[in-house]
Amino acid sequence: MGYQTFSGDDPDTTKLERFDPLYYQGSPSAWATGSKSASTFINSNVNALTAALRVQPTQADTWTLRYAHVWANELNSPVQFGQATRVDVNGNVVSGVNDAHLADDLFLEYSRIINRNTFLTAGVSVSFPGAGIDNVVGGSADPWTGGFINVVVNF
Repeated sequence: MGYQTFSGDDPDTTKLERFDPLYYQGSPSAWATGSKSASTFINSNVNALTAALRVQPTQADTWTLRYAHVWANELNSPVQFGQATRVDVNGNVVSGVNDAHLADDLFLEYSRIINRNTFLTAGVSVSFPGAGIDNVVGGSADPWTGGFINVVVNF
């Protein structure tokens, strides 16, 4: 279980208060806001509540299921580098989301120790956009999906 919070910019001030990450490591097990969401909401103006369930059926095999509930820290404030900036129906430039719920992520990861020098990791993920994203796109946004396979060989 974990919780991350990264400040957003208060739209009612002229000062820039949002947190901008100097270093970003996109691993869901590190300071990342979900799996697919971690590629979209890059640790600025977001909160994430995460939970993980890990099972290790053998010494070499590990399965991890992660869930993340992601929401905006500050409404009407950019979600990293001006994301969600758009022109409204009156022709005004609007920035940020008007509903805090950004996404719910599910991420299934499999890790295998092949030998002492070789490791395999594979995963699939899906992120279900929340009302904050749906309102920006003007409808129901499609889920984001992805997968990866990674082999590491150490010499």
